[in-house]
Amino acid sequence: MLVKGFSHATINVKDLAESLHFYVDLLGMEVVHKGKRDAYLEWGDAWVCLQERPEFYEMKEELLGVDHIAFYITEENFKSAVQLLKTNNITIVREPVERGMGLSVIFIDPNGTKLELHTSTLAERMTVWE
Repeated sequence: MLVKGFSHATINVKDLAESLHFYVDLLGMEVVHKGKRDAYLEWGDAWVCLQERPEFYEMKEELLGVDHIAFYITEENFKSAVQLLKTNNITIVREPVERGMGLSVIFIDPNGTKLELHTSTLAERMTVWE
């Protein structure tokens, strides 16, 4: 098996319309397909599947899930992206910092999923990672 790169992330969401606003209008992803309870969004060579599953949020058990999903962004677009998050009152859980040869900010989407914007590549990060 030869894995060539990041393919996609599937994220269970409470409200598809609210999530589409966040991922399309704020993060700039493109809708490729929108169904009744799902949507497929493309950005670059990767994609995200949003699945509306409000019943998951009614359960009281802790469910394992994604820790965070990181999106690559160029350094020249980083500051304006952080400002867009702040302007839209998006919860930032880790303010912008230099990390792994790049700039990083971690924030929360409307469903509580931690997302990261990061400006370095894996190769750049590995030059300083221990």
